[in-house]
Amino acid sequence: MNTRTNWITRTETDADIPAIRGIVLAAFDTPMEAGLVDALRADTSWIPGLSVVTLTPDGTVVGHALLTRCHIGDAPALCLAPVAVLPEYQKTGAGSAAVRAALDAAEGMGEHAVTVLGHPDYYPRFGFTRASVYGIRPPFDVPDEAMMALGLDTGRSMPGGIIRYAAPFGV
Repeated sequence: MNTRTNWITRTETDADIPAIRGIVLAAFDTPMEAGLVDALRADTSWIPGLSVVTLTPDGTVVGHALLTRCHIGDAPALCLAPVAVLPEYQKTGAGSAAVRAALDAAEGMGEHAVTVLGHPDYYPRFGFTRASVYGIRPPFDVPDEAMMALGLDTGRSMPGGIIRYAAPFGV
């Protein structure tokens, strides 16, 4: 499948929940991430409007990106996780479309700081850079290049400190 630029994205609806679970189960090696999405949906860290799906032109949900509340030190921030795409639609832009739409929605809500623990060759395309540049650290050991952060408002400085994840993350 070729890369597409005309993906349809929108906020998750209740009707999408089974499809999202299926996407996350198909995209990861274990069911842990699918359980995490379900747990986050029931947690106070859930922010309506920041769970985004990618659809084909016929309306099939094929991708998902989720932003939930975390804190950097005492400052409210967002955590991007997980991002999932059905295997047959990976490397087509479906994941990128969901991430961009989620980040745009967060910016529209006045959110600023976003963190992600992910592949250092993928997330910089959205503007993410090493979190350590801002003095942001996760509460566990990870390679420095895998922990990234993004400021959505260039007029505001990034907070520094240790990331406090929502309880469902288990850290």
